[in-house]
Amino acid sequence: MSTVLDQLKNYTTVVADTGDFESIAQYKPTDATTNPSLILAATSKEQYAPLINDAIEWAKTKATTIDEQIEKAFDKLLVNFGCEILKIVPGRVSTEVDAQYSFDKEANIRKARDIIDLYQSVGISKERVLIKIASTWEGIQAARELESKYGIHCNLTLLFSFPQAVAAAEAGVTLISPFVGRILDWYKASTGKNYASHEDPGVQSVSTIYNYYKQHGYNTIVMGASFRNTGEIKELAGCDFLTISPQLLGELQAEKADLLRKLSPEAAKSTAAMDKVSFGESSFRWALNEDQMATEKLSDGIRKFHADAVKLRKILREKLSA
Repeated sequence: MSTVLDQLKNYTTVVADTGDFESIAQYKPTDATTNPSLILAATSKEQYAPLINDAIEWAKTKATTIDEQIEKAFDKLLVNFGCEILKIVPGRVSTEVDAQYSFDKEANIRKARDIIDLYQSVGISKERVLIKIASTWEGIQAARELESKYGIHCNLTLLFSFPQAVAAAEAGVTLISPFVGRILDWYKASTGKNYASHEDPGVQSVSTIYNYYKQHGYNTIVMGASFRNTGEIKELAGCDFLTISPQLLGELQAEKADLLRKLSPEAAKSTAAMDKVSFGESSFRWALNEDQMATEKLSDGIRKFHADAVKLRKILREKLSA
């Protein structure tokens, strides 16, 4: 019998959620996702020191003040990791715009274009890169313009609610990353209840979004993310993409059992019909405000991603000042 991971790959595009090249190579995913937190964790490993050093030396040639050099080195480091990952995966890598720009449409566009320019300067086509942007109203509108005007593909991250998913699809973004595990975390903390995998609020959220997209013909890819256990992953077998940590990839590879496909375009169209809805800015903000979980997890995620970006900049400052 084949492993659960091998069976999952028959239904779903498997994506590695890590900045660790060795893990990516081991599990042979199609794509990989990164963020400042994952890059920060990877930079503590000695084998990645050359990527940091290269970013620092490059930044010194592109800016004069240390603050400008830090910003240049920060972007270059993200791209250096992305380039190494693309030597391993056949598909795309997601590279994240700093969360400090989550409420600034123009800054998101500017930083996304800078990142793509860096990739293209070393021969990487923009077709192999997804720019990750937080699923705020401003982030979604930045992604709309990046997709339509510049042909830059976007991954809307920190997505916790149906209104965010609908707005992203209406904006024509390439991919969304609904955060399964963080939704579960919130409900467990709020209710004190443990949830079976099929009752998991994060699983149910992604299933609803997936079915809605398929019923209404949206091409935006649904990529479940932020998993806490393999049960969540199994319940979403058949979702377009799933991005999975090395630990959980290892557990799926070690397990041999029949895996039942839970999501498919055909099954989505046979489920209860969902009315098509639309969100403008005010209705989006109101709907998000009414969802306490999504509001809290979005703001918490932005703060945490930015905190790790600050730590990464501190490392770069120390090295640039040495």
